Amino acid sequence: MTEIRIRLGQAEAEVDADPEHLREAIDLVPELVSKLPRQVRESGDVPREPAGEISGEMAERPLASQFPTVALEKGDSLADVICKFFAGPWGRDRRKLSDVREALQSYGLNYPKQSVAVALLRLAKTTKLRRFKAEDGEYVYTSAMTLPNTLPPLGEQAVSELATPQSS
Repeated sequence: MTEIRIRLGQAEAEVDADPEHLREAIDLVPELVSKLPRQVRESGDVPREPAGEISGEMAERPLASQFPTVALEKGDSLADVICKFFAGPWGRDRRKLSDVREALQSYGLNYPKQSVAVALLRLAKTTKLRRFKAEDGEYVYTSAMTLPNTLPPLGEQAVSELATPQSS
């Protein structure tokens, strides 16, 4: 099996072919490049705005938060990759197991559901992630550094009470 990989900025396309079909695979390269958004072909950067309309569930979330943007190293473990995902802005929102698996798949990392679930649980137990049940009963995960948005903001009186020392 022969593999051809094309990378422009953060966009990447990959073609696998048997050696006897190598010529056909090479002929696909210009077609693959032509299908990339124009901004990527000209500048090498990934566009920040969606190229077209997004329908369904994906339209509910902004494009930047659909998948995390991280630099992966060759030796990164599953836990390392997940930690990198949750270290950025993507990890500040509540994420289900399915969201994490989709993010992994967007980087070409196909892990079984059970493996990802175990990695998330271990990261939560080591306090690298926060884990709690959502309203629908499914576990959700957020960055351990993120304070929950559900806490009410402190009023001026509470802040002044914290700032002044109490004497008994």
